Amino acid sequence: MEIRMDFLDWLDHDTSMKILRCLEDPADLVRVSSVSRSWRHFVIANGLCKQLCLRMFPHFLRVECVTEPCCDIEKASEVGCSKFAEWETLKREHKVYAFLVQGCMSFPFGKCILDAISASSTDNYPEESIRNTLQQGDPIESRASYWSSKGQRNAAVPETLVYKLVADICVITEINIQPFQAYFQRGSPIYSAISVRFHMGHPIHPMSDPLGEPLDDSADDKFIWTYSSPEFPMAQESSLQNFRLPEPVVCIGGILQIELLGRVQRQEMDGLFYTCVAQVQVKGRPLSPAFGVEMLGPSGKFILKAESCNPPSLSDEDSSYHGGHLHGRVDWEQIMNVLRGEGDFEYDWNSEDEVDDELAF
Repeated sequence: MEIRMDFLDWLDHDTSMKILRCLEDPADLVRVSSVSRSWRHFVIANGLCKQLCLRMFPHFLRVECVTEPCCDIEKASEVGCSKFAEWETLKREHKVYAFLVQGCMSFPFGKCILDAISASSTDNYPEESIRNTLQQGDPIESRASYWSSKGQRNAAVPETLVYKLVADICVITEINIQPFQAYFQRGSPIYSAISVRFHMGHPIHPMSDPLGEPLDDSADDKFIWTYSSPEFPMAQESSLQNFRLPEPVVCIGGILQIELLGRVQRQEMDGLFYTCVAQVQVKGRPLSPAFGVEMLGPSGKFILKAESCNPPSLSDEDSSYHGGHLHGRVDWEQIMNVLRGEGDFEYDWNSEDEVDDELAF
């Protein structure tokens, strides 16, 4: 007779955990949890999908709790059996974190700026507004389109530009900035910064919708920055310069600040130093509408809302964001296909997954 053996029954808990923590792809953990009910229970009970997500994207360490459409936190706490409530929470986190890490890793990436919020200064408003940096391509109506700071005698004075991203939760990989070249001035000077740094975070208080006109404001007292990038040198060139982050950053709260450090160009007519930007692009991947966030005050902690379990997608035909359409129920085979990047679907949050208890090795 063929002898079958389940190594999880033979190894101690710590050894089994050490083996399964070696898996670095969420698809592998989904495959493991589809082997049998006992393996599925082991993966869920030990929060392996959540652990993997937090290792890969430590920004989610600030998650206070996870909710889903069919979940009411207060009702869940009123369930008679505390073990049942705890198991339901573990199952919910297993599904949500599996889809979350897949959404963070998926391609393609597109443009993620929604609107401009503020600039630390503007020389001539609205002709030189920060909103001009959202324009792409050739200057509008043969006019130069750019943002300009106010002039400074001290070349070390920094400037900041603040933008609202397309979603409250985005994975950002790179920022592109084009310094402005003033062709209408003698010598066609380029008003670049010496270097640039990026900050991401969330507003202290809810923002109005729509945002209204951009303000001249450093905005540091209105936002909490939870990520700051290294400092990148900026070339004094009018080309679109690429600043790729050391690793993908999950922006929780949907706010990006560009900090322009130092000035290199003095304007001939007044002898003051200026910084001018023609264009800004932010490349990344919004995780809404599949996921949303609710900030819990200045602590930086937040509630992660799983609005649907369909991984968000970007169209290959253009770079604008399109929410995926959700259809029908699926089993774990379909879930694994999506985790491999082979399709989109809607997951029925209430369904129990059918897996075979038979092990074949």
